[in-house]
Amino acid sequence: MGKLNKLLAFHQPSKCNKGGRGAGSIPYTDENMKHVAWCMRNGISIGLIPNWDTAKSWNIDITLKGKVNKDPKDYTDEDALIKMYEYYKYYYDKYEK
Repeated sequence: MGKLNKLLAFHQPSKCNKGGRGAGSIPYTDENMKHVAWCMRNGISIGLIPNWDTAKSWNIDITLKGKVNKDPKDYTDEDALIKMYEYYKYYYDKYEK
């Protein structure tokens, strides 16, 4: 088995690699997915970024027209996921005409 195959053999997509962190998941609605899909088709994306200075905090990066803006607040796992969907809805409501 080659080096790459050995690495891939241990990769589990549902789990973070050693040293990684995942925010988990929360239930989403069809309306949430409508907002996310529209934003992604229009170059708007929201990313959850671990704040490595704290044990469980997350930052949110918003990419709009190629420019990345960072939400200055730190969020817990669940709050970050909720805020992500709120941002998608905000940009959908603001720009979808």
